[in-house]
Amino acid sequence: MSKTLIAILSLATLPVVAQSPPAAPRLTLAQALAAADKNYPKIRAAGEQRAAAEAGISVARTSYLPRADMLWQTNRATANNVYGLLLPQSVLPSISGPVLAADNGRSAWSSAGGTLVSWQPFDFGLRSAEVSVARQGAAAATAAANLTKLDVEAATAGAYLDLATAEQLAGVAQSNVSRLEVFAKSVHTLVDNQLRPGAEAAQADAGLAAARTQWIQARTSVEVRRAALANLTGIPAPEVEIDTAALLANTPGQTVATAPIERHPATEQQTAFVLQQQARIAALSHSYVPQFNTQFALSGRGAGTALNGVFPGGSTGLTPDTLNWAAGVQVTFPAFSFFNLRAQKRVQEANLRADEARRTQTMNDLNTQAAQARAVLDGARQVAQNTPVELDAARQSEQQQRARFNAGLATVIDVAVAESLLTQAEADDVVARLNVWRAFAALTAAQGDFTPLLNEPDRRP
Repeated sequence: MSKTLIAILSLATLPVVAQSPPAAPRLTLAQALAAADKNYPKIRAAGEQRAAAEAGISVARTSYLPRADMLWQTNRATANNVYGLLLPQSVLPSISGPVLAADNGRSAWSSAGGTLVSWQPFDFGLRSAEVSVARQGAAAATAAANLTKLDVEAATAGAYLDLATAEQLAGVAQSNVSRLEVFAKSVHTLVDNQLRPGAEAAQADAGLAAARTQWIQARTSVEVRRAALANLTGIPAPEVEIDTAALLANTPGQTVATAPIERHPATEQQTAFVLQQQARIAALSHSYVPQFNTQFALSGRGAGTALNGVFPGGSTGLTPDTLNWAAGVQVTFPAFSFFNLRAQKRVQEANLRADEARRTQTMNDLNTQAAQARAVLDGARQVAQNTPVELDAARQSEQQQRARFNAGLATVIDVAVAESLLTQAEADDVVARLNVWRAFAALTAAQGDFTPLLNEPDRRP
């Protein structure tokens, strides 16, 4: 047997090692916001409402086009007619032509068809005002869509930071359990060797059990926060794994640019409402004017009777045999609509003042939110600078209490207190760093633009 064949057979007998699939990349904050923009139904609904409002502009512009009305009818009816006036109504059919000397039971076919084309050559600005109303409605819908997107992004950023905080607190709780497990074992060893009283073993076990309860609660909070983020991003909850390394490694820059409050989507929406009310007032102002319509009509009629009273019968009258055309200009003026239009104008003027007040209130609220967010961000930075000092002191205290316990100078309670302070300090440190990002996200939301938040995690000192 050749050496090559032996080598092949030896390779065939080697055990096959299954390779695990590569781990899925962790979700960054920017990716979470992008997923929410793409998948959250509320954003899609707002986008469709914006598209509908933009289509309304095209609908308003169609009023500039000529109008053509077409009609066709065929009927069979008696040929009698009665002279005299008949007030306008919608019950009795109208009859034209002279009275024929025939009994009331004779009937014949009649037909009619025609087209009426009408067009307004000018309207004193009424149609332009109506298009302006539709255009401002589209602007309001666009601002509403942007505001919805901003709200969803703010909720997503909050959910992302909530999950990051929950995961870090779960890690702190797990570390606390690990330390207390080691400590409980050492206490039991000392108790078993009758070097410490038995009560201390029970105290150590109680502290360990309490730490495990906190760990369970922390892990539960992680899954709850994961489900909330999954709902916003549209990603299945089991697949949501976030990447907080960049957030914990850096803090937002000290300088935060101030964005004009007028560019916030909420302000833009209220501004569009104000402009829409102004456009409606302009449309009402252009409504009390004469309306000029150029008209052209082409029609034909057919009758199954003759003027001499002859009824040809058969299919006579089923098709028009007499054609007519007409062209002209018609002017209408709603003389007594002045009172109605004046009342409508007062309504719109009140609506305009209300929208102007709401716009002012919105800008005041946004300025207040931005000021509060800046204050919270400054405070969060100061806390994040102080927590490392707290953490270092807590670690030294825990180590010293353990050393004192091993030397018989401290009790289990002293060590438990030190462990509790260390756990609290570890939690305070990670929460403080993430709270800086939370405050920074609140500031960017108050300014109406998440771009600074998306750029900050990738910043390098």
